[in-house]
Amino acid sequence: MPVVIVENDTSQWEDETGAVYHFPKRYQTWLTQGTEVIYYKGRIKDKAFASVRLSTDPHYFGTARIGKVYSDRNSDKGDLFALIENFTPFETAVPSKIDGEYLETIPATRVSNYWRDGVRPISQSDYDVIQSHAKLLPSQADAVVPNTEDDLLTFESANEGSKSTYFGTRYERRKDLRVKAIAIHGLDCKACGFDFEKVYGEHAKGFIHVHHVVPISDFGGEKAVNPETDLVTLCANCHAVVHRKRDMTLSVDELKGMLRGRWVFEP
Repeated sequence: MPVVIVENDTSQWEDETGAVYHFPKRYQTWLTQGTEVIYYKGRIKDKAFASVRLSTDPHYFGTARIGKVYSDRNSDKGDLFALIENFTPFETAVPSKIDGEYLETIPATRVSNYWRDGVRPISQSDYDVIQSHAKLLPSQADAVVPNTEDDLLTFESANEGSKSTYFGTRYERRKDLRVKAIAIHGLDCKACGFDFEKVYGEHAKGFIHVHHVVPISDFGGEKAVNPETDLVTLCANCHAVVHRKRDMTLSVDELKGMLRGRWVFEP
């Protein structure tokens, strides 16, 4: 059964559209891996967000599929989050109501509180109707930005490791993989435990390096990157040491062995 997922302009989770979606455990049975979803925004409440919305009115703005679902380690309420796959934005907003009729079928018993739910299961026919009013843009899963192989200060990932040539070889990175890796692994260094925000405060909130367990240069071509098994979060120091020698990339376990008995971050 397809599902509508609501994205608020402001949220406690600060999710990135098309990458990760957090939700309360009461919606767990509806948001399972493989579920087709349509993104929805309610009426604008703060005009400061007008420039990043397709409309100030309630509207649908993209489709996607639910990927793997995880427990939210930062929640004491049993909240969860899902990785988002194949996010495809709409070119223009699809309004929630056309010619005086809502595109979602509202049960007679839910007329007064239907729109309060942040996650709403809908029929396949409602899903198809919403899709019929949408003009799709290219899938954001294909969006890549170039990244030089030697730049350790920038997240180095790949749209499955595809190469492009300029004066040397550079590798493309998927925009959503960093967000997914951080959601899964957290913002602390998986080698030494360092947490930038705990040390530097608000200025460093959300900062961490994301490291490929197997360097992109060793892919030998395009490769699907799993943010759970192929990526890991490291602090800048540990990331630099991992890549200290070009002919040898250290594993996280090897890095931990070097640190054992030496300094390890303790909050």
